[in-house]
Amino acid sequence: MIQHIDIWTAIDRLATAHGLSASGLAKRAGLDPTSFNPSKRTAPGGKLRWPTTESIAKILTATQTNFSNFVALVERSDLAPTSHAELARVNKNQRRAVPLLGFAEAGDKGYFDDSGFPIGGGWEQIQIPTLADPNAYALEVSGSSMEPVYRAGDILIVSPKEDVRRGDRVVLKTEEGEVMAKEVLKKTVTRLDVRSLNPVHGERSFFMKDVTWIAKVVWVSQ
Repeated sequence: MIQHIDIWTAIDRLATAHGLSASGLAKRAGLDPTSFNPSKRTAPGGKLRWPTTESIAKILTATQTNFSNFVALVERSDLAPTSHAELARVNKNQRRAVPLLGFAEAGDKGYFDDSGFPIGGGWEQIQIPTLADPNAYALEVSGSSMEPVYRAGDILIVSPKEDVRRGDRVVLKTEEGEVMAKEVLKKTVTRLDVRSLNPVHGERSFFMKDVTWIAKVVWVSQ
């Protein structure tokens, strides 16, 4: 049975997927910026509130998201929380430790196997809710090249196991050692077309043979 928290979580995930806070998503949709604040999710006296169908319709229109994709955000049990507040609500027994790397380390040679998972020991680790992919790991964003979607200090949980489709946000490493976060425009057996998250940078296209590994972003802590 769908609960209040499921719908609010889907809204938070939709905001994160578009590089926004819940308040930023409300503002983009033409709503009061406080519409999705935690204080608006509970009525005086502690009664739980549902978001209105009108507000959901507006955020779907503003983000060009169809309803089936929104429902998927509600139902995806393998997606971890998308904010520190949501993470705090997850039972500690449901968490596990994953390696935490910086983007600079991800670009170095010898740190990853052929599937894009860190090898060796000594990595700093963080606790995250359990994901379907046992090889998921964390990358900490540095610099400003991925703004305004991802900023320095943001933690991306990436999954080498997840299938990559159009519209997904991914982290990839090229044979030349570049590590970058992009949005997938098209992926075939031989080619990968991606769009930069920072509007200053343009689209890029790679032959798959020139991509060392690619991992889907499944959670963002901002």
